[in-house]
Amino acid sequence: MNIILVAAVALIDRDGRILLAKRREEKFLGGLWEFPGGKLEPGETPEDALVRELREELGIETWDNCLAPLTFASHGYDSFHLLMPLFVCRKWEGIPRPLEHQCIAWVGAGQLRNYPMPPADRPMIPILRDWLGS
Repeated sequence: MNIILVAAVALIDRDGRILLAKRREEKFLGGLWEFPGGKLEPGETPEDALVRELREELGIETWDNCLAPLTFASHGYDSFHLLMPLFVCRKWEGIPRPLEHQCIAWVGAGQLRNYPMPPADRPMIPILRDWLGS
């Protein structure tokens, strides 16, 4: 089975809310909410990939030293196995806007379960909630 490495980030604003992005309907797992991020390109570190993806997907700038690793997901889908480190980030420049997603939402940690998410993302919710103390 093919292993896909994807990096994801929980952007956390000053009010402790987390940014979720809704996948476009035509994509794999379309219509579900996810933590922003994407596949690593050859030679990229997860941090480099997130800096690039946040610029491309949300129009914001951050730096690798602003990304702190929190947890990871390991999930088998039908045609591949996903390995996904989740980072947290509290510092960036610009206002996030959906450049590649259908829409975005700032969500309190206690409301994350109200948003349908891919199977790989769901197990990260309680870890993120514990980390935020909610």
